[in-house]
Amino acid sequence: MELLNGTTVQDFILVGFRVGPQGRLLLLALFIVVYTLTLAENFLIIMLIVQDDSLSCLPMYILLSHFSWLEMCYVSATVPRMLFDLSFPGGLISFHACFLQFYIFFSLGTTECLFLSAMALDRYLAICCPLRYLQIMSRDFCHTLVVLSWVVGFLWYITPVFLISRLSFCGSNILNHFLCDSGQLLALACPPLGYLPLFCYIATSSMILATCLFIVVSYAGVVFTLVKASGQNTGIKGFSTVSSHLAVVTMFYGSVVAMYIGGRSGESHTENTKVITLFYSAIAPLLNPLIYCLRNDQVKGALVRFLRRKRDI
Repeated sequence: MELLNGTTVQDFILVGFRVGPQGRLLLLALFIVVYTLTLAENFLIIMLIVQDDSLSCLPMYILLSHFSWLEMCYVSATVPRMLFDLSFPGGLISFHACFLQFYIFFSLGTTECLFLSAMALDRYLAICCPLRYLQIMSRDFCHTLVVLSWVVGFLWYITPVFLISRLSFCGSNILNHFLCDSGQLLALACPPLGYLPLFCYIATSSMILATCLFIVVSYAGVVFTLVKASGQNTGIKGFSTVSSHLAVVTMFYGSVVAMYIGGRSGESHTENTKVITLFYSAIAPLLNPLIYCLRNDQVKGALVRFLRRKRDI
């Protein structure tokens, strides 16, 4: 009997990674370490920025603290469920839980695109318009950027998720992925799908391309300005600061754009898709705090001051 929303599927099975029992235990231990370290690193950055007066008032670190919180949410949207499936393979995920994960994961990904754009704008204004930087990037403006990123990020994919949830899933309920992905869900839906796949593709690619273009233009202006100042210490310091941002942007957008290269069918492509998705949803949030901190003297200084305070107590 069909459900009220037109589907005959009440549960999905997430296949996850095709490995044996030993490989599953190895992945389980690895992802537990990755998840724990990711939460600890990003929480440490938030704590350092909030407790350090020299950082909490600077626009760059206001955005960075919220970005760290976003990374904690992003990794929590996928890894806990992946750990559960590795512990209990073949487990079911309910229809509503699947679409909830689908919505949260894509919304957080959209929010990350917007946050990276806001951070690129911050670096552009700091290097290309230093005299007006603090006037433009005020605390209120930073918080406005943060709120807009979260709101737009969680509004952007409501319509695609709703439309896909109204489809009929009358065949297999097996999702060959470790999360509920739009491509896998559309592949299980009963035809005709109409223009829905194209609409979902446009909704995703337009956000990626628009924010990527904005970031490229912003950093092109930054690099041009730094090249002119390359003979001064400010130019060298500016390159060091921007390089960490560029590394984070390259990791995220490089892996996301790779999802849209080549065909969308075939077993090898599906396995590659899992690896790419794993990289930008779990590995990148682990590496981002290290990239920001290892090349940032202000964050390392805040850590030293924090440890000294703890030692003196």
